Amino acid sequence: MIRPLLRMGDPRLLRQARPVERFDEPELHALIADMEETMHHHDGAGLAAPQIGVDLRLVIFGVERNPRYPNAEPVPRTVLINPVLTPLSPDVEEGWEGCLSVPGLRGWVPRWSRLHYRGFDPGGLPIERSVSGFHARVVQHECDHLDGILYPMRMGDLSRFGFSDVLDAAPAD
Repeated sequence: MIRPLLRMGDPRLLRQARPVERFDEPELHALIADMEETMHHHDGAGLAAPQIGVDLRLVIFGVERNPRYPNAEPVPRTVLINPVLTPLSPDVEEGWEGCLSVPGLRGWVPRWSRLHYRGFDPGGLPIERSVSGFHARVVQHECDHLDGILYPMRMGDLSRFGFSDVLDAAPAD
């Protein structure tokens, strides 16, 4: 089922999500199926449970080909529960981000270049990966939602924040 997306300004997006305590339950699997259908319907690269009003530390992400991110390298389809992120270096990369909860806008956002993440799959089995590039950016973006952070809150330069259609039409620097 496609769920309604919360949009920036909704106070529920600013809350700290609570840990998932029970794995491999029908309710959890149904929530994940709804999140996947919602994400695909909106051509998203990821979705966090708080974006559909569910206050749990659960994110999904994955990209093969996506019209919103035509130049992005593939990211494996992942369901990540109770994630913990650890930067692997102090290096930061800036790049364009959009968000299903901030529709029609894009911003230039700093993120760790390389990180290690761990958490659990829907069955409660551990997941651990070290990643970089777009994969690292997507994981950080989605996990920020679990702590009530939207990408504009990470931006240092709001002159690089705007409507996607205007940014796409603007002449190159």
